Amino acid sequence: MKHQILTAMLAGAVAANPIAILRREVPQEHSHRNVNLAVNNLIQQNNPDNLGDAIFGLLGAAAAKKGAGNIADADCLQQAIADQAFTNAKAAGDVDGMTSALIYRALERNTGSVGLASVPCKSIKAVNPEIAALQQHQDPAGDGAQALNKQIAQELARQIAGVGGDPTLANEASTFAPGTIGDPTAKGNTCDDDQDAKGCINSLGLRVDDLTAAEVAAAVQGVSAGAVGQGSAGNSTQSAINGCNA
Repeated sequence: MKHQILTAMLAGAVAANPIAILRREVPQEHSHRNVNLAVNNLIQQNNPDNLGDAIFGLLGAAAAKKGAGNIADADCLQQAIADQAFTNAKAAGDVDGMTSALIYRALERNTGSVGLASVPCKSIKAVNPEIAALQQHQDPAGDGAQALNKQIAQELARQIAGVGGDPTLANEASTFAPGTIGDPTAKGNTCDDDQDAKGCINSLGLRVDDLTAAEVAAAVQGVSAGAVGQGSAGNSTQSAINGCNA
């Protein structure tokens, strides 16, 4: 079955086990709420670093600190949340959970203006090589960002395939159409709805997929389940993101 990212099941899980355990003070970056809910559910299983709601990992460093728990570098919070979620899912043999953690790691982080690249995590190395192989998407209005995002999606597809998931779900991490540089609202073409369990980027048809079906197939050629952590494009995406920030 396609990984619907457990919308119905998560709704029940949230009702039975509210996310009050996780601190959430900033109602932003809810566009991929389906992914955030899945990751929150995983983090609740084991949270040694006292990580906050997954939303915090998608915010800029100043806001992210409020949910960083024991993570000193707020620019590494998204990676830390994804890494712990992946660890928990792997321990449970949960392929959907591992897939959700991988997708979350590749989501775009919030920045202060249209086209501005978010800061990559440099101070902490992920425990799981599957997570370490990935970077977050960048605002597609930025210089070179759309090409970079395609590379990230290709690597995401490989990592999903490697854990036995559906690699076409790499497009779940895709972002919005490029906004206008200089937009004083800094909103671009985004949406924000903390009540839409499917993710408003999906419900409103605002997601612009990075990969065609043929590109997904090409990306995962030769990858077999169990060959996880083989981040063949990990270094190239790191280099590309550094170039995008330059």
